[in-house]
Amino acid sequence: MVIAGEPSGDILAAELVAAIRQKLAAVDIPATNDYQPLETNLAPRFFGAGGPRMAASGVEVLVDMTRHSVTGLSEALGNYLKFRRIFQQLFKAALDRQPDVIICVDFSGFNRRFAAEIRRNTKARTGWFQAWHPKIVQFVSPQVWASREGRAHQLARDYDLLLSIFPFEKDWYAKRVPNFRVEFVGNPIIDRYASLQQSASRPSALAPSKASETEMDLQPSKCLALLPGSRAGELNRHLPVMLRALAIMRNVLPELKVCMVLPSEDLLKQAKEFALPPEMGVQVGGLPEVLQKTDVAIASTGTVTMECAYFAVPTVALYKTSWLTFTVGKQLIRVNYLAMPNLLAGEQLFPEFIQYAASPEQLARAALDLLSDEPRRARIKTRLAEIINSLGKPGATARAAEAIVQLM
Repeated sequence: MVIAGEPSGDILAAELVAAIRQKLAAVDIPATNDYQPLETNLAPRFFGAGGPRMAASGVEVLVDMTRHSVTGLSEALGNYLKFRRIFQQLFKAALDRQPDVIICVDFSGFNRRFAAEIRRNTKARTGWFQAWHPKIVQFVSPQVWASREGRAHQLARDYDLLLSIFPFEKDWYAKRVPNFRVEFVGNPIIDRYASLQQSASRPSALAPSKASETEMDLQPSKCLALLPGSRAGELNRHLPVMLRALAIMRNVLPELKVCMVLPSEDLLKQAKEFALPPEMGVQVGGLPEVLQKTDVAIASTGTVTMECAYFAVPTVALYKTSWLTFTVGKQLIRVNYLAMPNLLAGEQLFPEFIQYAASPEQLARAALDLLSDEPRRARIKTRLAEIINSLGKPGATARAAEAIVQLM
């Protein structure tokens, strides 16, 4: 059983499922003297919750969670009943099908509760005919090192294995829950984009072709990417301020070429409800190709900032959320930065503007500063390369699959 809840998790899970299939197909089944094997090499079956990428990889997706992803306390509370129904549906599916392993991919709030409920249920089942005790795995550590570190003990109680994609996390857990099995497998981003070679030349200009919104060119310089986020709530909060910042920047750089990249058609439809500049390119997918040819990005803090880091794109990071989430978060968060490249660097490589600081004027000023300061951009690119090199060698997803197969 595999549970992922966001577009980034959907991609991770799909890659992991493919790697597990490969690993299980290669497992040698020991023969017995009477030629009656105690084990068989049956093809694995996957089911659970996720999105279109998981479905394409052969997972029976009971719930498309990518259509329901939310962020922040107020959005979660507003959707409580819906998520409770989904939770009960998946929990019943787990009890009915009794999978050998449950793989929770990111989506920490939902998955942490799901793992705890499975553990409570299986511990309550005793007796000869109650032998289901699945292995439970978390792929991508929840950010308990940023807030509520006491939850590390709950993770150790409910999970058999945590697969980490950032190098500092294994030591962090070892100091707090030394008996918890945590393995740093590397970062899947290294494998995902290994075939793409960063181009030194920047041939054309960032603008939609007449034939299609998804085919865009880039000019040699003055290219900006807008990355407002992967959830509807993020788009509603980030896109208006990004568009106002863009208007300010165009007053200084009329020739500025801009592309906005979104992860789904649903978000594209939502974005079109705003007054988008006609000269701005808008596309679904194709982020790597755009980042290869852009100078500066304005992006939501989150997974996408690591993609910006991989392609060495200096980025202005922002995050806006509800008043309630921001107020609670200020009391809980114990790290200096929200963008992961900044956390890994131990310094603010990407200027960050959170909540009220994320004004159009602030974003425009920071992005213009980056565009106009080539030596600064070069320094940032050098540090980003060092960060990416710290993420481990290629093969992260294969190592994660190997660890899961060994656990089973």
